[in-house]
Amino acid sequence: MRILLAQNSLYYPAHGGGDKSNRLLMEALAARGHRCRVVARIGVFGEREEERYLADLAARDVAPQRAEHGVVAFERAGVDVHVVTNANLRVVYFASQVEAFQPDVILASTDDRDQLLLEVALRSRNARVVYLARATALLPFGPDSYFPSEEKTKRVREVDTVVGVSEYVASYIRQHAGIAAVHVPISLMEPGASAMLGRFENEWVTIVNPCAVKGISIFLALADAFPQTMFAAVPNWGTNAQDRAALDQRANVRVLDLVDDIDILLARTRVLLVPSLWAEARSRMVLEAMLRGVPVMASNVGGIPEAKMGVPYLLPVNPIARYAVDEQMAPVDEVPPQDLGPWREALARLMGDRAHYEQIARASRAAALEYAANLNVGSLEEILERVVSRPKVGWASGLPIKTSSANLSPDKRSLLALRLRKKAPASAWFPGANEAAGLRVFWFPHAGGGAAQPVRLPHYATCPVRLPGRESRLAEAPFERMEPLVEALASAIELYTAKPFAFFGHSMGAAVAFELARLLRRRQQPLPVMLIASGARAPQYRRNHVPPPAPGDEEFLAELRGLQGMPDEVLEDPAMMRALLPALRADAALYRNYVYREDTPLDCPIRAYGGAGDPNVAPEHLEAWARQTSDSFAVRIFPGGHFYLNAGREALLAALAQDLEQA
Repeated sequence: MRILLAQNSLYYPAHGGGDKSNRLLMEALAARGHRCRVVARIGVFGEREEERYLADLAARDVAPQRAEHGVVAFERAGVDVHVVTNANLRVVYFASQVEAFQPDVILASTDDRDQLLLEVALRSRNARVVYLARATALLPFGPDSYFPSEEKTKRVREVDTVVGVSEYVASYIRQHAGIAAVHVPISLMEPGASAMLGRFENEWVTIVNPCAVKGISIFLALADAFPQTMFAAVPNWGTNAQDRAALDQRANVRVLDLVDDIDILLARTRVLLVPSLWAEARSRMVLEAMLRGVPVMASNVGGIPEAKMGVPYLLPVNPIARYAVDEQMAPVDEVPPQDLGPWREALARLMGDRAHYEQIARASRAAALEYAANLNVGSLEEILERVVSRPKVGWASGLPIKTSSANLSPDKRSLLALRLRKKAPASAWFPGANEAAGLRVFWFPHAGGGAAQPVRLPHYATCPVRLPGRESRLAEAPFERMEPLVEALASAIELYTAKPFAFFGHSMGAAVAFELARLLRRRQQPLPVMLIASGARAPQYRRNHVPPPAPGDEEFLAELRGLQGMPDEVLEDPAMMRALLPALRADAALYRNYVYREDTPLDCPIRAYGGAGDPNVAPEHLEAWARQTSDSFAVRIFPGGHFYLNAGREALLAALAQDLEQA
């Protein structure tokens, strides 16, 4: 089989339990003779981070086969690994690999919280989609979910098979979504024997990923209760600035760096703490420690009892019932008071009674060795083979696969596109808007752009606008004229105009946002509290515009190369260009044929943003936007070219926060 993994996190080196499990799963499938490819992402996007990542790979003797701006590709253990380092390429590069690799199976998982990769996977005409559920908190339904969404739940129902990492996860999905999920052990261990590392003389009581949901409050309370004991903390994705400050304040707490070789950490760990206050799916870390004879004190929630396999100590906690999101995008809120008594008593016994400690260490290792001896990829392989042998469930739109527009005549393709446009709900145009709280900032993309958010605005809800012809709407023909596009947008956005909202449009998106605001006014609907036009000339430059002839292929590609920020590797990758060109050409036609018509200025503030090095949009082009508002106006110039949004993100965030505060 040809198996493609869609991973919205770093694949190698992996530090998180789910990431490591995915890597070992793909390597095991490759060892069984399957062709395996991964499209993953770097932890933090950007050129500087890409350089650091390349240095990290070099230190591990990994020689990339491709290391151009935006993508790093290499082979490891028989798996073809592609790591995207440019945020703007994340979705389109995955789509290009679906086309180029032609997988039989696409593995998606809960780490793709926004489901952008899942949407692309579901649009594949041939690949079966298997959804790996590794965390109930990241599922869009049920009491554990901290981002519930009916729209995303519907999407999970459209996959071919759902696999839960534990029986807790599988039964949760069956109970709260009615989806026939199955439990398959997919958290494989590293090949080879594991050393016995648990020793009474080891110095640390250790926690990994200390944060609110992982029980940092219990960890800190135990550190205070045992001032003569050394504690160790390994910050990871959930650890925020407040957590780090609390750790640094304690003299008996040592903060350690992440390591992908877990033996380095466990060789000095006497007791591992896993005091999670949310429903863990299973916890790979529990099994890793027990396999090496390190006693584990863990909370009795979610799938952790399965991981502990009857070995003491499984201890009570008061789980977090309600969630918010901190700056690390970790769910935190209303951490309830905890009864430290059972935790204090358990730690005191393990730290003070050598015979008891060694008994628990032996029992832990024996249970984990027995479990690991039966772990293999065979069960999942059987499921994949069965899925491939059955008909594909269908597109996310509910249409059967045979209606693929690629197989239809031009007339039928136009009829299908019209039908899909009429069927498309408001949530198709504005994914995530239903769950948005606070001031919504609708983000209108540049030509060929999708719904990937260039920035995440603190204290505001960024609502990307997804136009037909891209991502989950690939079956719909993109609009080539401004008027019908704006008409469709105006009808779809009615659901979201009762509360204050703002528009941000970049390049072509600025013209779309402007014309949409004018149509809303004509319909006597609410206007945005602010219109931010980015990287675009004022619309009156299109007064009496006579559209030029459509450019040929070479001329069109030359125009794309002239845009600063369009990576060469995209332009030179045939599969990526095939994925991008339909939307790019349609958007270019839409803007090429756009003619400005005179009307009174808008009654909302306008801000014009631009890049200092943009060859096509000069400061006077931005300043001319002042004529389109009877309210306040200002121009902001940022370092960079046409796509300054990528290079000057911090300055852009500060400007947006300041301007929206005045709206």
